[in-house]
Amino acid sequence: MNVELIKEYRFEAAHRLPEVPEGHKCARLHGHSFKFEIHVVGPVDGRTGWFIDYGVLDEAVNPLLARLDHYYLNEVDGLSNPTSEVLAKWLFDRIRAQVPALTAVTLYETCDARCVYRGA
Repeated sequence: MNVELIKEYRFEAAHRLPEVPEGHKCARLHGHSFKFEIHVVGPVDGRTGWFIDYGVLDEAVNPLLARLDHYYLNEVDGLSNPTSEVLAKWLFDRIRAQVPALTAVTLYETCDARCVYRGA
């Protein structure tokens, strides 16, 4: 039996988008209450009855949250243009290095706008 598990995380951060057209509101410094979900897919172990311990996911994600939460994203390595698309890929690449079963990151910039990145 294969399953998809999804775990949610949140952080607060400020950013600005330097590549938008002149006068665009996102060029100004502003902040978001970001939320993201990580999706992992794999087989359930017949003995334990589970696929992966959620603690393993936390171990991969918590150091990233420490780099993002209450920071100016434009100053984080690899996020000089921190669009939702760029940030979703940034998260995916770093989490996937520790959690090979990762299949997607869904990043919510606002309560009604999100980006899903499934890898290259």
